Amino acid sequence: MRASLVFSLIAAAALAATRAMAWEPDADAQTTLRAGGAYADVDAEPQGVGLIHAAVDIDAPPKVVWRVMTDCRETPKLIASADPCRVLSSGPGWDVREQVTRGGLFTPTIRNVYRSDYQPFSLIRFHKVGGDLKVEDGEWRLEPLHGGRATRVIYVNRVAANILAPAVLVRAGLRDDTPKVLINLRRESMAQRGAG
Repeated sequence: MRASLVFSLIAAAALAATRAMAWEPDADAQTTLRAGGAYADVDAEPQGVGLIHAAVDIDAPPKVVWRVMTDCRETPKLIASADPCRVLSSGPGWDVREQVTRGGLFTPTIRNVYRSDYQPFSLIRFHKVGGDLKVEDGEWRLEPLHGGRATRVIYVNRVAANILAPAVLVRAGLRDDTPKVLINLRRESMAQRGAG
């Protein structure tokens, strides 16, 4: 009986995670995107995990957006407090990267090591394999718009950090910072679209 209960709980958690990753922008998100903004929402999950759902529309083809997203030299342009990422190992269709985000007065420097699996120009799935985060598991989806001349970027991430701050404040920070990163991605992608 206990084994079946454990299996049921595992299956329910897997189904919930699948639904979280399958997120599509709802009416509120669509309104924000149509107005030219970046949408982000962060929901609370158990153990202080924040579930981020975010999106932005970019007037550049998926190939160009992909190039910006996967080039470690671009990282500080997208996340102001980040150093360029480093590829630690790689193989066909995957790599493991280290990302360091410098802390501030009330936040520590965070070292994140994650594996990404790539389906070129459409999907990046990533998950924590080391570093300072407690949890990181998510994906970036690039959906072509306007016959491939533009891209909708959808970001879903389950994340929790090992920092001494109330989870509600961490989620508020993620809710504020995620749109900034998406707007920076749009800016850099549009600046490079002529080269794509």
